Amino acid sequence: MINAFNRSLRILATSAALSLVMISAPQAFAATPADTLVEGFAIDDIISLDPGEAFELSTAEVTGNTYSKLVSIDINDTSKVVGDLAESWTTSADGLTYTFKLKPGVKFASGSPVTAEDVAFSFERAVKLDKSPAFLLTQFGLKGDNVADKAKAVDAQTFSLTVDKPYAPSFVLNVLTATVASVVEKKAVMAKAKAVTPTADYKYDTDFGNEFLKTGYAGSGPYKILGWKANEAVILEANPNYYGEKPKLKRVVYRHMKESSGQRLALENGDIDIARNLEPGDMDAVSKKDGFAITSAPKGTVYYFSLNQKNPNLAKPEVVEAFKYLVDYDAIGATLIKGIGDIHQTFLPKGQLGALDSNPYKLDVAKAKELLAKAGLKDGFTVTMDVRNTQPVTGIAESVQQTLAQAGIKLQIIPGDGKQTLTKYRARTHDIYIGQWGSDYFDPNSNAETFTINYDNSDAGKNKTLAWRNAWDVPELTKETQAALLEKDSAKRAEIYQDLQKKVLSSGPFVIIFQQTEVAGYSKKLKGLKLGPSFDTNFVSTISKD
Repeated sequence: MINAFNRSLRILATSAALSLVMISAPQAFAATPADTLVEGFAIDDIISLDPGEAFELSTAEVTGNTYSKLVSIDINDTSKVVGDLAESWTTSADGLTYTFKLKPGVKFASGSPVTAEDVAFSFERAVKLDKSPAFLLTQFGLKGDNVADKAKAVDAQTFSLTVDKPYAPSFVLNVLTATVASVVEKKAVMAKAKAVTPTADYKYDTDFGNEFLKTGYAGSGPYKILGWKANEAVILEANPNYYGEKPKLKRVVYRHMKESSGQRLALENGDIDIARNLEPGDMDAVSKKDGFAITSAPKGTVYYFSLNQKNPNLAKPEVVEAFKYLVDYDAIGATLIKGIGDIHQTFLPKGQLGALDSNPYKLDVAKAKELLAKAGLKDGFTVTMDVRNTQPVTGIAESVQQTLAQAGIKLQIIPGDGKQTLTKYRARTHDIYIGQWGSDYFDPNSNAETFTINYDNSDAGKNKTLAWRNAWDVPELTKETQAALLEKDSAKRAEIYQDLQKKVLSSGPFVIIFQQTEVAGYSKKLKGLKLGPSFDTNFVSTISKD
């Protein structure tokens, strides 16, 4: 796969613009090829392209354009789920079994037919691999020793999923729109599988093709993955066997570019077609330049920083509360996130069932000092924050560093790329982590679960939610969140989520700052560009060029 990737780069290098795919010089070059879309995008958070492992925002966009699922979200009405590979589905009278009929004649990019056996295998491998996103499926009672019986092929065109409780059907279907439910080709994946030695934590003798799919591809989406090189580029190529509307362009290149100014210059010079990480100043400049435009879409993504409860100072309730008074929300809103976000302090993004639009905290250094004194820390303390070196995260971290200092707290910023900071965060070895969380699916449980559920607070815990990553042991909130999944009355369910948000807002180790509005600057030569409500719905197959 990497050899094919390198060959493609050599081919693409015949265009002066695309000779820049692997380097970052901002000089002016010729326009990008008519059959290729080039996006400047900070993709340093990508760790793996295996949909059974991928759990990063940039990866969600890549997999969303290259893999198919049984169902997908209706991007015009996120309260609805529509068929993707599934032509239809039914739910049993007891609410436990979901039966999906596949569309006829659907093929993988390889040309092989998509069957219910491939669907069953995809669920089985995700559960048995037990990587970060596996909890989205295991929450239905799926385990390594029962998944083959609970998620199975009834016949070549019929797939059956049996869950452990009569959950609200909308919840189950929404979960199946998540990346981890992507369907991979069993034959192609297992042909590349590697033998492994079983251990106490992993009892299988195969990696289920995980090593191959980290950079490889075995899907059926509109585009196929030609290759990925970390912190350089991802290249997609149109899938000639795609069963839906054919992609308008032959190739899509995500070129890794971190700096907003570099993206703006590359866009204006014709080196890229879309700039994805523009800061307010560059966004304004692009909007005023002839031949270019700005598009935006509210995202189900919140930016926050969290306090690891393993740190004895950060575990003090008064300290947790003090941090919420040591953020200059007004200044951040007026400068760093102007046009790209709105101050938002609760974990459910606006637009989702039960979301609270409540922002009670303001910068109040005096109040914070009182709380620190009650915690026995009137002289402050020193703490570190892991920060992905992209904007607006770096700017927000520096702002918080300044306001914390006013209360005597010395914040040491530890910069790193997305992969480095995420890996440390997932290992629970941080003090403070600042980043973003995007809903995995359009149901309030997606965020409620990660912010409030922690089944096992030990380092060996399997459900690695944000509560777990920050060692926040909350058995009562865990039970309350679980109960919400069985409530079929939408109004009552919304009340439960509102209560959960209030509790996290008052005592949770999360300082939620804003909800993202995604913005992209683009050449007016493009047609059909539309940012979706989530990163995995930023579809590129509809985009064409004049």
